[in-house]
Amino acid sequence: MMKNYLPERLAIYGLLISLSLIIGFHVLVVIGIIPFQIVWGGRLESHSQMLSFEGISILVNLIMIAVVALHANFLDWKVNRVIVRIGLWAMFCLFLINTIGNLFSVNELEKLIFTPITLLLSLFSLRLATTKIKIN
Repeated sequence: MMKNYLPERLAIYGLLISLSLIIGFHVLVVIGIIPFQIVWGGRLESHSQMLSFEGISILVNLIMIAVVALHANFLDWKVNRVIVRIGLWAMFCLFLINTIGNLFSVNELEKLIFTPITLLLSLFSLRLATTKIKIN
């Protein structure tokens, strides 16, 4: 049913563009253009803690870009398609949990902006996770 309302191509490009923009956002946090107090639910207490969390976030987003690119056959890497599907399901779960976390953020800006974004990313991920596996 979701396939009728959310085209696979939209989910692929929506995820790739969004994840790239998210990485850019996190880079801006790391270099200090965006204050780190508005990320991670406003709970980061120090610059070094921010660097650790942001580094992990950038790495995870890069891995998710690779998973989506593998699903779309944009990368010619020899990866078992079941692993790609597991990655997409993990992304769905991560974005869904993140959506719930954003709802409880102490930062209103994070709550208002990132809650709908992570909800949309969870739907994109669900769409790809439920797509029939394509063999190269």
